Amino acid sequence: MLKKNLTKSLLAATALTFAVAPPCFAEATTEAEAEKAMSEECRKFANDIHADLGEVLKAGCEPTLAQMSALMDNPLGNVAMLFTQFDVYRMTNDNFTDDSAIKSVYTGIAQFPKKLNENWNLINRVVWTVPSMPLDQDRIDAAAGLQQPYGELQGATLPPVKEQPLPINLFDGRTTGFGDMYYVGLFSPNEGTDMLNGKFLWGAGFDLGFPTATEDILGTGKWTAGPSALAVYMGPKWKVGGLVQQYWDYGGHDDRDDVNMTNLQYFIYYSLDETTSIGAGPNIIANWEQNDSDDRFTVPIGLGISKTVQIGKVPVRLGFEAHYSVVQPDNVPSNEWDFRFYIIPAMPSALFDWMN
Repeated sequence: MLKKNLTKSLLAATALTFAVAPPCFAEATTEAEAEKAMSEECRKFANDIHADLGEVLKAGCEPTLAQMSALMDNPLGNVAMLFTQFDVYRMTNDNFTDDSAIKSVYTGIAQFPKKLNENWNLINRVVWTVPSMPLDQDRIDAAAGLQQPYGELQGATLPPVKEQPLPINLFDGRTTGFGDMYYVGLFSPNEGTDMLNGKFLWGAGFDLGFPTATEDILGTGKWTAGPSALAVYMGPKWKVGGLVQQYWDYGGHDDRDDVNMTNLQYFIYYSLDETTSIGAGPNIIANWEQNDSDDRFTVPIGLGISKTVQIGKVPVRLGFEAHYSVVQPDNVPSNEWDFRFYIIPAMPSALFDWMN
């Protein structure tokens, strides 16, 4: 009887163990079955990192993480992305004091392509900013007759045009709020040109700026517009290119400085593997309103790392970069260091009918 009861107890314990503990076994079995059940067509797509994701989805297959990472590498690719970017700047003010201060900017970018016809796409970028400036708006307003010393454009400081020292301590207090908004539209061919075992891609279009800032020092106070262009080489390992944008003002507050500014974001990335890259994409700023040529340019260099991971069913790129300005304005406050963090979820445009 004891032996019989012991046998029953062991059987019950075994049954309970498999009932409670097997999620990992079930998951492994499910993955194995999914691999086994994958059609020959899906297996073929999965082995081609540059497969057309529209065809992948039409076949009922899912794109791999490596395929999505490669698509996200292409700034003109058929992918919808939501950039969540944080820049923390160390600013210097050597012309007036030896002080430094921290400025931070949250930048959101919604990028989505729109297929125009069989040969052309329109790449849309909607940009919004939330700057936090190391200045007190109330103190600036109290300085009678003082031009606004700062403007915010694409996360880079627009320095004052006035050459005389300003009658306030610039690095004092803090103002945070919503900044200016921007739209960039780039017309791009659907297919790139073969080049050095890779592809050369380009796009050209226009940009618009809107004075949506909640405080004067958080924006330009001007309506702006100008041309934009992008070119990039997409090689097996190297991704090299640049986006150039020119802004001129055509309306806005008459008491604010005119805007004549060029923003060149160059990028150089090297792929360590299918989902990991090193490199950087700093912004070179040229403020043509500065009378002194020594105050016109900010030229940073940098290095960082990014990794594309799967969160649920969404591919997400995580990255960090550090940029140092080897060329800075001599007589106006400027950005010395920029520490950039970004999170970019993405989805293939083929999932959205309205994009096609």
